[in-house]
Amino acid sequence: MDRFRFITAGESHGPSLGVVVEGVPSGLVLNEDALEVDLARRQRGYGRGARQSIERDHARILSGVRHGRTLGSPILLEVANRDWENWTRVMQVGPLSDADAAELAALAEGGTKRAQPITRVRPGHADLAGALKYGFNDVRNVLERSSARETAARVAAGGIARAFLRELGIDVWSFTAEVGGVAVDPARCTRSREEADASPLRCPDPEAEVAMIARIDEARSGGDTVGGVFEVVVHGAPIGLGSYVHWDRRLDTALAAAVMSIHIVKGVEFGLGFEQTRRFGSQVHDVIEGRRADGSWVHRSNNAGGLTGGVTNGEPIVVRGAVKPISTLARPLPTSDLISGQPVDTAHYERSDISVVPAAGVIGESMVMLTLARFVLEKTGGDSMAEVTDNLRRFRERIAAQPAAPVPGDGSGGHATEA
Repeated sequence: MDRFRFITAGESHGPSLGVVVEGVPSGLVLNEDALEVDLARRQRGYGRGARQSIERDHARILSGVRHGRTLGSPILLEVANRDWENWTRVMQVGPLSDADAAELAALAEGGTKRAQPITRVRPGHADLAGALKYGFNDVRNVLERSSARETAARVAAGGIARAFLRELGIDVWSFTAEVGGVAVDPARCTRSREEADASPLRCPDPEAEVAMIARIDEARSGGDTVGGVFEVVVHGAPIGLGSYVHWDRRLDTALAAAVMSIHIVKGVEFGLGFEQTRRFGSQVHDVIEGRRADGSWVHRSNNAGGLTGGVTNGEPIVVRGAVKPISTLARPLPTSDLISGQPVDTAHYERSDISVVPAAGVIGESMVMLTLARFVLEKTGGDSMAEVTDNLRRFRERIAAQPAAPVPGDGSGGHATEA
């Protein structure tokens, strides 16, 4: 069983989103203010839509914490949807009475868009595949759960993982690396982390950000959307998280799946990523320069992105997510009708953003942190923070020590044996 896992629930315009986080050790200092920070970061960014002006995301801690510390039991979080008050009849949980149904029908006939059934499936969304899979004739049943609004619950859960990892000296951050084909230049990344986080696109390169904003404005003026790339960087992860012995124990496998699970991500890479395919091996592989006096190992470069053989190697973990342009366009594409199967001129339109790369980076952080927390606990074990911290400290000391020289014919492989 996974030592640290989570599951979300809720619809985009339902009363609230919920998330249960299980496996958090006891004794972790945690309060709602700590979760507020990343939820606010997720809502910011140039190119966001009207929904962000409605919501003020806040995660209520409903279980698993007492007097500011975790209990070791499952933690339940709730993030209310303020827009629910505009959707109460459309998204009513209980059965519709005759009066309720008549009211909803009247709203639809009167032109209230949210009350009308959706059958013009949107290209790029889960609409068609989801409706056919679950047997729906109204796409509202699909888009409410497949909406990226669900990621607010993930970010709330990620705040717990951040608090856990911070206690162990592991830090995770992200930035916008590219929007609409405009990429940052490392030589021009002059902003500090705090300055970049406060900028319109969470970008460390001021010059690139100006051009990125222009691309977003160009998309907006054409009723279009634009994608990009975010980069997540992890500092402080110890050597030895993950494993090379089975495919599903590799940390890079888990991180790739976690980042790819974000609604809008269509590609994941580590370190140099696909650029490695264009270079010779001598230009790619990170030369190991040796061990420092403190026992840490030094690589000349970090093209592997901190992971070799599915295991952390002591260098910063570098993960990038490729963000597709948002599928809902203000100037909708042609499509087909779910019921008739015939082409129609325009797909259904529901309010949308123009670009969400900065927000996607914050969600990427959360997915990386939630994955790292699981792998840390698989490595260290422990039911309390004191136990986890002590186990990790002893492991760090062990791998920092110089191993005994191997002896031919000694089958111990460096492991101590009983006399």
